[in-house]
Amino acid sequence: MTTHRAGVGRARRRRRWPAVVVTGVLVAGAAGWAVVYGPLAGEEAPRSADPGAVRTARAFLSSWEAGDLAAAARLTDSPAKAEETLRSFTAGLEIAKPVLTPGAARRVDGAAGAGARVPYRARMPVAELGTWSYGSELAVARTDAGWRVRWELPLIHPELNAEQRFKLVEEESAELAAVDRDGKAISAAEHPSLVSVLGLGGGKRRGEVQVVDRITGETRATAVRFGPDPGEGGGPLRTTIDARTQAAAEKALARHLDGRNAGLVAVRIDSGEVVAVANGPAGGFNRAFQGTYAPGSTWKVVTSAALLAKGAVTPESRVDCPKYLTVGKQFHNVETSEIPGASFRQDFIHSCNTAFVALRGRLANDEMTVFAKEHFGIGPEWKTGVGSVDAEVPVPASETEKAAALFGQGRLRTNPLAMASVTATAVSGTFHQPLLVKGTEQPAVATKPLPSGVVKQLRSLMRDTVTDGSAKVLAGVPGEVGAKTGTAEVTEDGNNNGWLVAYDDEIAVACVVEGAESGSGSAGPVLRDLLAERAGGGGAG
Repeated sequence: MTTHRAGVGRARRRRRWPAVVVTGVLVAGAAGWAVVYGPLAGEEAPRSADPGAVRTARAFLSSWEAGDLAAAARLTDSPAKAEETLRSFTAGLEIAKPVLTPGAARRVDGAAGAGARVPYRARMPVAELGTWSYGSELAVARTDAGWRVRWELPLIHPELNAEQRFKLVEEESAELAAVDRDGKAISAAEHPSLVSVLGLGGGKRRGEVQVVDRITGETRATAVRFGPDPGEGGGPLRTTIDARTQAAAEKALARHLDGRNAGLVAVRIDSGEVVAVANGPAGGFNRAFQGTYAPGSTWKVVTSAALLAKGAVTPESRVDCPKYLTVGKQFHNVETSEIPGASFRQDFIHSCNTAFVALRGRLANDEMTVFAKEHFGIGPEWKTGVGSVDAEVPVPASETEKAAALFGQGRLRTNPLAMASVTATAVSGTFHQPLLVKGTEQPAVATKPLPSGVVKQLRSLMRDTVTDGSAKVLAGVPGEVGAKTGTAEVTEDGNNNGWLVAYDDEIAVACVVEGAESGSGSAGPVLRDLLAERAGGGGAG
């Protein structure tokens, strides 16, 4: 049912790259920037932080994110200097559509009275190289003109100061040799999506954002690196790709996209190894690993796991599915459908948004954030062997945001990599950090297994979604296939993003298609063809 959407960095030795293209750097405020995927809102502030200070910090970040740099600057205590610096910060870095997410504010007492400090997380897409993610903090103080952000260079980035600036150094990579999970060579000609993911075929841009001395230009540090490295000792890059599944994924995307953007990831349920990663267009931006999307109703897999594990519902519990439910705003279902007297099982398999909104009081405000981290590994950094953007499950700042988050909206941010992992965890009970490049040193992510009874219930719900619910598009695929659909609104009047997550006996897979009508109608045919081809030709290794 309709929901309300509000570089490759290998864990190996690094070498310094020669500069082929150097662009200078002190923040390119492109006037065309748009707020990405819904309204910006921070985590709920502690009571000791003045609400006015928190609102000012959020408004500053929202204006900066939207590209209205003059409005952002007016919220500081030094508007002229702030606007000049915001416009020059990323000049030459080719950054567009930043995503700035505030965290929980804290009260700060000073000589001028109580103020606040508000941390935030920045995601800066750098051209087609990847996403530069970092954290910083705003200080807010009361002035004669009211609450204002105290202007200081480190609020933009911790390493930006009067002595340092940033610059982007780029080059084209040499051709990269790579092998699949069985040690067989894989090529750009056979697997065009792996050009952007791994750098196959050579000629792929790579580079780094450097911290340099403002006067001498001397490099002092590297803020972020993008792009492929050669294998150790010049050897081939050893991947976990299953060539047959990869080929089937690329073929299915090419057959059904009709020019739309898309991303797909398939992982082994028993290990988290990535057996396929494909994008539309093939060789374009790696949406599968680096996209940031609201997951829509596919997130109900996680919400259901939390509710079932807590005993807040059972599949047989009655949870009505009305046409509308208002929690600060009006939530509804596809075509304002309803299921009077519905069971939770019916709510899940037919993807009823209003039923999930009605259950918001059975979970604490931070419960989804904690549950997603403890059981699904979402929160800590993942290392797959290539550049990826981690999913985010912020603590909701209001009842409205909490209601939206339960069915995959609000400020939730995921991508096909994260949702393939979520699906694998849900149907196995155990989180395995996804891996694409063998030998990658992965940080430890401490998680707890899901209760076995919850896993059994989730598998049953997802199987019923295929046989009797919104994922009937997969009903003809042989074997025990389970799934969950999702449709996320990009804007109130625009097209949706269509999602589908699914599993068979070996893999879990997630697909998102932009500019779609629904998950079942857009991502459904892609996964149907992929899973059917796998069922007809054996498993992934």
